[in-house]
Amino acid sequence: MKVGVYYNNRDIRLEERAIPEIHNNSILLKIISSGICGSDLMEFHRIKKAPLVLGHEIAGIIEKVGEDIKDYALGDRIFATHHVPCDACKECQRGYKTQCDEFKKINNFSPGGFSEYTLIAGRSLETGIIKLPNEMTYDQASFIEPLGTVVETSEKLSGDSVLVLGAGIAGLLNIQLNRVYGAGSIIATDTNEKRLEAAKKFGANYTINAKDYNPSLLKEINNGRKADRVIICTGAPKATEQAFQSYEQGGKIIFFATPPENEKTEIEWYQHWRNKPTIEMTYGASPQSCKTAFELIKNKVIDVESMISHRLPLEEIAEGFKIAAEGDCLKVIINPYKK
Repeated sequence: MKVGVYYNNRDIRLEERAIPEIHNNSILLKIISSGICGSDLMEFHRIKKAPLVLGHEIAGIIEKVGEDIKDYALGDRIFATHHVPCDACKECQRGYKTQCDEFKKINNFSPGGFSEYTLIAGRSLETGIIKLPNEMTYDQASFIEPLGTVVETSEKLSGDSVLVLGAGIAGLLNIQLNRVYGAGSIIATDTNEKRLEAAKKFGANYTINAKDYNPSLLKEINNGRKADRVIICTGAPKATEQAFQSYEQGGKIIFFATPPENEKTEIEWYQHWRNKPTIEMTYGASPQSCKTAFELIKNKVIDVESMISHRLPLEEIAEGFKIAAEGDCLKVIINPYKK
């Protein structure tokens, strides 16, 4: 089978590997859709383990089923997620499923999703698979995991103002979901004008080019107030500085993205002493969040179809990474069997 092997963001090679052999407690998935995630482009994070086959936003058809598998059958259309919590540790019992050590260290795909087939085993078979209805396309289903990561930190709102820093896919999903969950005014920033246009399309009331952004401008368009929630969806260090200048007293700052490793941002904490901000980091999507995301997509509450800007065959995965890294796109989907 063909696989796309990551060496660095500019070196993705198409290679041949043997199709994985299933065992009694595993399934073989024929991958139809595999999305390129922003985290796949975090070279400072990925290159430490290179070469490797990335790809975790996947959907496809079950090709083979192990003898001990009872819940799934040949031909089932499914979404699968690569890591799931143990449900037994202290973090899981406290409800912090994505902080489970098992969640963080175990990848139940072999190889990753930028391949024609992957073997799925372990706890992903117990809690990480969702059967797809015929009306949901594989491309749409590949959004379940990324939307799930947004669900993980989202909550019902009562007219709260929301500032989204960065209008890539993570930002656009946050804009849509916060609109659904009852946000009042939503303001989005980015340096790319096409992404700012997309932000308006998906629910932002106002957009500001990040090069021109300042808190005074935010207050001018937000009834004299800063934002109740600030969601950082870009790794640009400047966005972190802007976030701490832009929250209203008692507001929340959510780090959906992070600056590169070893990048420092200076924060004068005294300025925030009496403002009581909540600072929240986020990582991954629990199985429950993925199920919620699935329902949102299935019921057409969240529009993911319109976010797809490029569909490419596996043979063009290097071009897909180039397009995604340059940022002049929305979602890039790899379809291994696309001709």
